[in-house]
Amino acid sequence: MNLTEQEQRWLSGADGAAMQLAMELVVAAARVAGVSDLVPVDFAHINSCHYSGRMSLDFAEFLLANDVTLAVPTHTNASLIDCGSPSVRPEQQTPTEVEGAGRLMEIYEQLGCTPMWSCAPYQHDEARPAFGQHIVGSESNAVSFFNSVLGARTNKYGDMLDISAALVGRVPLAGLHTDEGRIGTHVFRLVDLPDESLADPTFPHVLGIILGREAGTAIPVIEGLPAATEDELKAIAAAGATAGSVEMFHVVGITPEASTLAEALGGVAAHDETRIDEAMLAETRASLSTGAGKLNAVCLGTPHFSVAEFSDLVHALGGRQVHPNVTMLVTTSRAVATEIKLRGWHDQLGDAGVQIVLDTCTYYTPRPAGVEGLVMTNSAKWAYYAPGILDVDVAFGSLNDCVGAAIDGEVVR
Repeated sequence: MNLTEQEQRWLSGADGAAMQLAMELVVAAARVAGVSDLVPVDFAHINSCHYSGRMSLDFAEFLLANDVTLAVPTHTNASLIDCGSPSVRPEQQTPTEVEGAGRLMEIYEQLGCTPMWSCAPYQHDEARPAFGQHIVGSESNAVSFFNSVLGARTNKYGDMLDISAALVGRVPLAGLHTDEGRIGTHVFRLVDLPDESLADPTFPHVLGIILGREAGTAIPVIEGLPAATEDELKAIAAAGATAGSVEMFHVVGITPEASTLAEALGGVAAHDETRIDEAMLAETRASLSTGAGKLNAVCLGTPHFSVAEFSDLVHALGGRQVHPNVTMLVTTSRAVATEIKLRGWHDQLGDAGVQIVLDTCTYYTPRPAGVEGLVMTNSAKWAYYAPGILDVDVAFGSLNDCVGAAIDGEVVR
């Protein structure tokens, strides 16, 4: 390893046991990656703050007891609980998890992290890295968005390694931190798709599932997509990282490192090619639904809803009421919630029977109150994960489909 004097000092334990462990983890990651150099980072978005058992709490307590200092601005990923709405995951039902999650949130704030508690940090200026910046990413959809849409550079760093990198301000110079590691290898061509298919609100979600399923860990290059909003790119990022392990994708003519197909591929031929047609889209879309009929809940906001998505939701509801037997939950960040309150939408949605959930996501366990039986969502990520994690049936559709079903209390196929 090529280490600076300060890095050697941390590794020796001269600055305490916690900094020594942090440096040991970063060095171990470099050795696993087969590299000898580290690269400084400017920013971190960590998942270690998400309670996943006693170990995550013990590790955080160890850092706090050793009085560590973060080297870079560090923002928190979504937690297990909504601090402002304890009824979403009642403590009496799962006291160990809820109490542990609350304590973990407290510790990471005490360590100096910015309490964003969002899986979509890139929706906020203070957590939106610049093109070419080396950063620490952990949440799968955010890693893909950072790399693909913003052109920042990060690998997906797991729990404990992410906060360790934030403490020492360094990561291994490997993978997506390198020029060669960002070259696309698998081309996805959109073949003879009519305008109505490209305009379908579910299209980016379905496309992302196809990318993940077919590309796995490769870097996909999408050719033939005429335009995409940030929320649509967010949907592609989330679904691709869900159905596969896509940490970066290119969209020719749209994302910053793919002005042309040749640029996206680094001037060489693609290793693989997949042609996406109407039949593949239809088959994939159908695979995301497991049920229909009487509806119990609607879950939106995976990843966290943006201001633009809330605008669409308010418009889709049009002053109508959610069916009294349907629980409708929308997850978002604290910052977006503040903005929609200023616009009057928070109360408007509440009056319509929509509950805004902060700090967490509804596909995590413990299962949120009311999320049972048949649940509808407009998120491919939610639809993909929830049947296995929450033991529910899922109906996947557009935002308008979800609103219509929430009002009627029924999913009709």
